[in-house]
Amino acid sequence: MTKAKFPVVDNGAPFRVENDTTAGYWHHRPENTLPPPDMMGAYMRNRPVPGNQIKGRRAWIIGSGIAGLAAAFYMIRDGGMAGENITILDAMDIEGGSLDGAGNPDDGYIIRGGREMNWNYDNLWDMFQDIQALELPEGYSVLDEYRLVNDNDPNYSKARLMHKRGEIRDFSTLGLSHSQQWELIRLLLKRKEDLDDITIEQYFSAGFLETNFWYLWRSMFAFENWQSLLEMKLYMHRFLDALDGLKDMSALIFPKYNQYDSFVRPLVDHLKKQGVKVQFDTRAYDLDMAVEGAAHTVTAIRTKIGEKDEVIAVGPNDVVFALTGSMTEGTAYGDMETAPVLQRGQHEPGETSDWALWKNLAKKSPVFGNPQKFYGDIDQSMWESVTLTCKPSPFVEKLKELSVNDPYSGKSVTGGIITFTDSNWVLSFTCNRQPHFPDQPGDVLVVWVYALLMDKQGNYVKKPMPACTGREIIAELCYHLGIEDQVDAVVANTKARLALMPYITSMFMPRAAGDRPHVVPAGCKNLALLGQFVETSNDIIFTMDSSIRTARVGVYTLLGLRKQVPDISPVQYDIRTLFKAARALNNDQPFPGERLLHRLLDKTYFAHILPPLPEREGSIRERAESELAGLLGAGEQAAGRVFGWLEKLREDFTDRKKGG
Repeated sequence: MTKAKFPVVDNGAPFRVENDTTAGYWHHRPENTLPPPDMMGAYMRNRPVPGNQIKGRRAWIIGSGIAGLAAAFYMIRDGGMAGENITILDAMDIEGGSLDGAGNPDDGYIIRGGREMNWNYDNLWDMFQDIQALELPEGYSVLDEYRLVNDNDPNYSKARLMHKRGEIRDFSTLGLSHSQQWELIRLLLKRKEDLDDITIEQYFSAGFLETNFWYLWRSMFAFENWQSLLEMKLYMHRFLDALDGLKDMSALIFPKYNQYDSFVRPLVDHLKKQGVKVQFDTRAYDLDMAVEGAAHTVTAIRTKIGEKDEVIAVGPNDVVFALTGSMTEGTAYGDMETAPVLQRGQHEPGETSDWALWKNLAKKSPVFGNPQKFYGDIDQSMWESVTLTCKPSPFVEKLKELSVNDPYSGKSVTGGIITFTDSNWVLSFTCNRQPHFPDQPGDVLVVWVYALLMDKQGNYVKKPMPACTGREIIAELCYHLGIEDQVDAVVANTKARLALMPYITSMFMPRAAGDRPHVVPAGCKNLALLGQFVETSNDIIFTMDSSIRTARVGVYTLLGLRKQVPDISPVQYDIRTLFKAARALNNDQPFPGERLLHRLLDKTYFAHILPPLPEREGSIRERAESELAGLLGAGEQAAGRVFGWLEKLREDFTDRKKGG
């Protein structure tokens, strides 16, 4: 039987693995067979026929977080690489990196953070639609399981913002004045290149930073006022389609269990079945390179295995994937009676940290970026989280009042975080679906608490949060819930495990072009950099999807695969998204010109693209005429003439039923 031959596509033009929608105008033309650069659909599920598979090639992945695991997955699925030729190196003794979840009901559970997701995390779902589900029968994927949970249990919050010790604050609108709305619109219109090293508080007015919008936004995404305006802008574009679900968190979908059990366990099981090896207690701190002009080729990985220095040789055909930086490096832990104590310096993490590899790379060439920009001031990047393991108590009773469903029902509980807007710490807490761990007893709830401001004294406990024990943090939480007189009863049935993370928002620090390296830095022949501290075209950071994106870009580039990684979801360009976002920003009132559009498009094919108006049809004409006069600044007669022309145009749309 003759072996099939496949055409090798090479028209001489460079093939772009990582797409950039903003790079220029895309259009159909004979020499372009590729979908639009931000398109994600079934056509993008093609599996390339590898044209350069090399016998004996090995892959070394530094870091077993979601980015490193995804790199192994894509090398196998799309690159045709044998799993036994892939080795993951990790300094810890368990996979998952920052996607953790551990503990037991006796000692208390712990999760250092959580992951909010939406339906257009295209890289995440591209991978997990091929990973066997944790609990469904063979053949069902993690995506299948995720959809089953969320389709049957929609997420929303009924107590998203609170203040005044237990009172729900009105969060029915984003609370933006017209001038504050324009601040956001102008930010969306600005070029990325014009926002180097500008902070959020340098751009926005002081009043903006006290609005519902900012409390909702900063607590959901963990932004500090002094952090990157550029990253804030990228987040606005990435989540523009979710803006109308920001208030009650109805835009979000959550896993059934914690992030480790929901994602890491099934992915690791999949990779190990393919033969992928994971080597623990191995800290990679430098890469040896052969340098020829601008070309850099990794020849060895310098590691510390246990207490012993060892060098891992990298063959001429091997590829290396390395995580730069770490959000959860240097975490300090505490408990009910002990406050966490940091072991990292304020401006220098030290040579034994997970930042050492990036620091040493940056010494070799400017193409590897500037890590000091991100780790250089932990006072600006630190916050603390607390995991509560709760048995029935006055806190649980208060939780029931604030929850969408009974906490013990297995359905959504708080629907995401509840934030206290008058908390000096900007304290938030959440109870996700229970059980949050597969082995969790039926009478136990797991609640996650976190705060943004680490230098302020508490409202009730007169200490900064990092100086507090778990008992004291519980007391502060109870105060904001209005049950401080029942703290002893709550403490008696609650265990707290604390995690103070000095670099948890370091990726949000103000930055400029060149501070973050590209996934495959210029001139690198066999090295890709992964995770939260690398540059992509338009994506954000601090999401599982962005980490997976970096892995795909690295794998496709180093293996020479003619397969593209689309830019972020194109919904920000969808006119329906723009209309509903404009309505949300305008506090759910019709935005300027919206009534005119209703008069123009009413009873046409495109009428459905506009949000419904709050008033009855009979008043639309009168309000539209008034709106037109306001927009044009014209006299009543002039506005009337223009409106008459619009009415005639509308009639032409809707009434012409015959003729040409």
